Amino acid sequence: MDKSNSEPAEGWPDCTAPVLFRHATAISGKIMYSRLSYFYSTFILGRPVATLAVLLFAFLFLAYHASDFRLDASADSLLLEDDEDLRIFRELVRRYETREFLFVTFTPEEDLFSDGSLEKTRRLRDELAGLEFVDSVISIVDVPLVKQKEGSLADVARNYRTLESDDADRELARRELLESPIYRNLVLSEDGRTTALQINLRDNPRYKELQVKRRDLLSRKKAGLLTAEEEKELGNTLEEYDAEKTHLDRLNHETIVRIREIMDGYRGFGTLHLGGVPMIADDMITFIKNDLIVFGFGVFVFLVGMLSIIFRSVRWVILPLTSCIYAGLLMIGLLGLIGWRVTVISSNFISLMLIITMAMNIHLIVRYRQLRRDFPGKNQKELVLETARKMVWPCLYTALTTIMAFSSLVVSDIKPVIDFGWMMTIGLTVTFFTSFLLFPSLLVLFDKGDVQVVPGGERSGFTAYLAKFTERHGNKVLLVSLLLALVSGYGITRLEVENSFINYFKKDTEIARGLALIDERLGGTTPLDILIRFEGEPEPAEEDDEFAALFGDVVARGDAADYWFTPDKVEQVKEVHDYLEGLHAVGKVLSLASIIRVGEDINKGEFDAFELAIVYKRMPEELKDTMIDPYISIENNEARINLRVKDSLKDLRRKEFLQTIRQDLTGKLGLSEDEFQLTGLLVLYNNMLQSLFKSQILTLGVVMTGIAFMLLVLFRSASLAVIGIIPNLLASATILGLMGLLAIPLDMMTITIASITIGIAVDNSIHYIYRYREEFPRNGNNYVETMHYCHANIGNAVYYTAITIIVGFSILVFSNFIPTIYFGVLTALAMLIALLAALTLLPKLLLIWRPF
Repeated sequence: MDKSNSEPAEGWPDCTAPVLFRHATAISGKIMYSRLSYFYSTFILGRPVATLAVLLFAFLFLAYHASDFRLDASADSLLLEDDEDLRIFRELVRRYETREFLFVTFTPEEDLFSDGSLEKTRRLRDELAGLEFVDSVISIVDVPLVKQKEGSLADVARNYRTLESDDADRELARRELLESPIYRNLVLSEDGRTTALQINLRDNPRYKELQVKRRDLLSRKKAGLLTAEEEKELGNTLEEYDAEKTHLDRLNHETIVRIREIMDGYRGFGTLHLGGVPMIADDMITFIKNDLIVFGFGVFVFLVGMLSIIFRSVRWVILPLTSCIYAGLLMIGLLGLIGWRVTVISSNFISLMLIITMAMNIHLIVRYRQLRRDFPGKNQKELVLETARKMVWPCLYTALTTIMAFSSLVVSDIKPVIDFGWMMTIGLTVTFFTSFLLFPSLLVLFDKGDVQVVPGGERSGFTAYLAKFTERHGNKVLLVSLLLALVSGYGITRLEVENSFINYFKKDTEIARGLALIDERLGGTTPLDILIRFEGEPEPAEEDDEFAALFGDVVARGDAADYWFTPDKVEQVKEVHDYLEGLHAVGKVLSLASIIRVGEDINKGEFDAFELAIVYKRMPEELKDTMIDPYISIENNEARINLRVKDSLKDLRRKEFLQTIRQDLTGKLGLSEDEFQLTGLLVLYNNMLQSLFKSQILTLGVVMTGIAFMLLVLFRSASLAVIGIIPNLLASATILGLMGLLAIPLDMMTITIASITIGIAVDNSIHYIYRYREEFPRNGNNYVETMHYCHANIGNAVYYTAITIIVGFSILVFSNFIPTIYFGVLTALAMLIALLAALTLLPKLLLIWRPF
């Protein structure tokens, strides 16, 4: 074969297939870029007024829907949607007809059992019970007192006294309630000074029905089994569910507001606090709303000041602020239009959008000002177009890498985290197009103005110092970075996910004080349920003949309730109940054993299953509904033990606590694993916390892989991709390590810090490396000179944007919501580390690696 025929002709490029493909791709890319550039120049910058009119129309349309913007801080928003334990818990709620409730604690200044205190408690109860959304109120003045008269439990249950009874002995009542297995630590604290009123909220059967229907249809959709008719039904169900939930949230908020107003009328007589899961959810929404207002205003004021100090020109304050406001309101309106609720986790998206939009605009301003200095002969349209051309690729890739960081959150099992990822993905897209449509269209309408010419760029003393430090002490930078990485690695191994609702709020807030008091003196805050399943069908007890003599006509009808209470069941419930009461972290325990203990106390000894069955038959329905029925399901042949855990204990480890209970129920008490079930809010909350570790690993893995790929595509160099990601990985690892060393737990908000840090901080690397590569030939291929030049130009933009981000996140420290404070402070610290790494470690790696 004649090799000469296969070799390229002189003066022609290599014509092998791979090279031809690259050339063809490059040519087609240049053609596409040229067409887009022509379109941008002709229709966007060439007709700025028309462009602004279109943007204004879109803004007005979406801003109109901003009024539909909603927050969601319900307990459901903090749970794992596909959690099997959530399905079991909702089934328990349905079966035992449990209702949400609130606690009002009252510590009167005078003796609790005095005439004045009891009268105040009675009036408080009546006012609370009169609220529309309140079903009933259990208070110390109307709980049954069974020791006021002699007789068996069955006798006194039909003729009991209360503190409202004229012949009630108050001292005897005090002793009974302080010793009562049912009401001690429920309506009366152990010191006898504080009482709690349990406010049972009205049930909403339609909401629960829609909740079950929605879950079932979503499960079928996820499995790919949904028919066309069911798809339509799902849409209607979701719409009705959302409307019902909005109505329920409004009623819940109005009720809590009214309860607090009623409480205010009694604060002159003692100390009152409000507690309960519905209040936690409502206060979260209140805090978040306040934070949105405070932070929005705070960030706005800060940005005005920051831009004024940096650029000292009105236009460079107005233009970026206009972009920020436009992007923020556009996104709020979009969320309102599609009915996408913002949760506790995603509530910071507005602050993030403002900060990221501002950062992108600062990069555009700095580059425009440099071009204005370097090319004084160009007109305004040419300068703006050249700015857009120079910045579109680095800004596009910074937007895509940040989008990659946030979209990595969708691999989490936690729905609010997933929603946050999608919201920020959409928000960053809005930010990018706002920066390259609105900002240039406004800027081109201004004249060029006067810009002071500074040789070599707008030098900053800080960036210049970092350039000199890196040149002279680069090895120290590497050593410090290595030590920081090693310490951070150790800290990461100490990360925990333990947290509590009490720790979400500052100690001086009413919600924190109320939850702490209930937790410490009134039986704990976080509920846990244990279901005991009995084998076989209910069988008549040994005392069947005597029982039949009393209730023969009922037994003849085969009523299972007549012979459900057997010695084996009673003994098993008592054993589990007593075991749970002995656990350090457990506060109040209620079960069938509670009424048994009352019977044993009255009988001064034995109270067997037969007597319990008699009590069950003779007890008035109102007592049976509150004292027995919530703890047994005869139809399902099971018993329920309800307990509350002391959430504020510092040594509480929820995962280990639940594992200990499971192990002891099987190992010590001899139950098989299918004979009991742990459920309740503690289990669901623990599941969410434990999933944080998995989510942290998954999101970090996805974001690292995605960003590495993006850098590889952008720079077409594996070495530059590695160099670009190392400083940001160091910043992220440092924050996680610091959290581990300081015992700051991962929670629903700090879980996102690592991915956000890498996603936002990598922008510094992209802008710096992109500019470094561009300026390298112009500086005689001298790495050190190019570093100094870049520090004086793009380094300033990186510095300005980083300071904007750092201070912007630091404003979150003024929140009353602790996770928000941690999120703001730790993210700001991560951005500071990322800034220093981008202007020291990154250039040092370039000097060592010499990738160009």
